[in-house]
Amino acid sequence: MAEIQYRCGNDLDLDSMIELYRASTLGERRPIDHRETMAAMLEHANLVVSAWDGDLLVGISRSLTDFLYVAYLADLAVRESHQRQGIGIELIRQTRARLGPRAGIVLLAAPAAADYYPRIGFEHHPRAWTLGSGDRLPGDP
Repeated sequence: MAEIQYRCGNDLDLDSMIELYRASTLGERRPIDHRETMAAMLEHANLVVSAWDGDLLVGISRSLTDFLYVAYLADLAVRESHQRQGIGIELIRQTRARLGPRAGIVLLAAPAAADYYPRIGFEHHPRAWTLGSGDRLPGDP
C-alpha cells in the first residue's frame, strides 16, 4: 500500500465523499441519499482534513470551528479497508495542528466508535446534551 497523504480543504468531489461514508459505515448515520444536504455539510465545514491512498479518498475529518477555543469534530470516517492503520488518529492530529494551541475538540461518538475515543485520549463528558431537529422547546407550537 502506498503512503497515506493528508490534505486540508473542503474542495472534495461529493461522490467520493459519499462513497467514503458508505465504505466507512458512517453512511448509516448520515443523509448520504440527500445530495443537497451532503453538499452543504461539506461546503459549510470550515476545517476538513482528508486522507488519500493514491487517488482513493480513504478518510475524512470534518469540523466546525472558531480555531481558537473549540472545534466540533462532526465526522471522522475511515474506509473499513483502511481502518486499524492509524489513519483516524492522524486525521485528528492533522485537525488539531490547524487549531490554536488552546482549542479543544468535542464530538459525539457513533455507537460503534464509543470505545475508540477513550483509547486514543478523549475524555468522556457526562454533561453533553443534544436537541434533535424534531425535538420541541418549551413554548414551541
